Amino acid sequence: MSFFKKEINFFKLKEISDICAIKLDNKYKDKKIFDTKNLHEATENDLTFYSDSKYINQAKKTKALACITSDNLSEVLPSTTIPLLSNIPLMNFYKIVNKFYPDASFDDENIFDKKKNKNIYEGKNCLIDYRSRVGDKTKIGNNVIIKKNVNIGKNCIIGSNVIIENALIGDNVLIKSGTLIGQIGFGFKFINRERFRFPHLGRVVIENSVQIGSYCTIDRGSLGDTVIGEFSSLDNQIQIAHNVKIGNYCMIAAQCGIAGSTIIGNKVLIGGQSGISGHLKIGNNVKIGGKSGVTSNLEDDASVMGYPAVSIREFAKMRNSYEKNRN
Repeated sequence: MSFFKKEINFFKLKEISDICAIKLDNKYKDKKIFDTKNLHEATENDLTFYSDSKYINQAKKTKALACITSDNLSEVLPSTTIPLLSNIPLMNFYKIVNKFYPDASFDDENIFDKKKNKNIYEGKNCLIDYRSRVGDKTKIGNNVIIKKNVNIGKNCIIGSNVIIENALIGDNVLIKSGTLIGQIGFGFKFINRERFRFPHLGRVVIENSVQIGSYCTIDRGSLGDTVIGEFSSLDNQIQIAHNVKIGNYCMIAAQCGIAGSTIIGNKVLIGGQSGISGHLKIGNNVKIGGKSGVTSNLEDDASVMGYPAVSIREFAKMRNSYEKNRN
């Protein structure tokens, strides 16, 4: 049972094929899909998807009425399941899920109260410095502190228990609960047994359509700015140090840490619990496997894994060699 309300009772397969631009045998056009499920839970009224051969056993046994899949995987489906052939099965499946359950793609805390500005919503116990600016149709959760030197754009969602200072935030940005943005970074030196903390004059710049998960920490720059490029997505519990610059369309999984002054290109994928040392340059389209430790620069299109991170091919050789020696 889902917590989310199903907004549409059913779709005909013809409607699904039109939404996903999938070809459909005309004899199936009036078949009705009442819900979306995974392979092993789907019933004769449901739509499912199959996009990875490691789920072949589940695909062979699925009871789904229809399955969005690729041409090379469709042959294993039962004769009772109608294959809907697609180059992007997962994305097309989620298009239909969103049609059934449009609220499931967002966290709706239902805590946003209308305040003085008719176009801004603000929860309880918030403190917003009068020197900061908040754009139209932005929603701010409970117990949020927005200090001075903050400019937040339009149509943003700020979750509860967020603290923001010294930051420029674009339009359509999502910041989930518990995140801290714009505090001083971890820069200091011991002189004569005393800690000398470096001044941090920079800002945090979060560009349009960025998504930031819960309990992330993004430090402001020391001399330059810390920057998160547009359409980039950060998972939960991520540390971004001072002066880090992250490009556009990057995806960073949970519990990663990026040390100061590292520059990351566009469309970079970073697996969970990875660490990247400071003052490095990571190229465009780089893929970094989970739990990796990156200690040197990476060229465009590199795929690395391990600690210290090496190419996926080299990592596989090292692992195979280790397994042989252990046995």
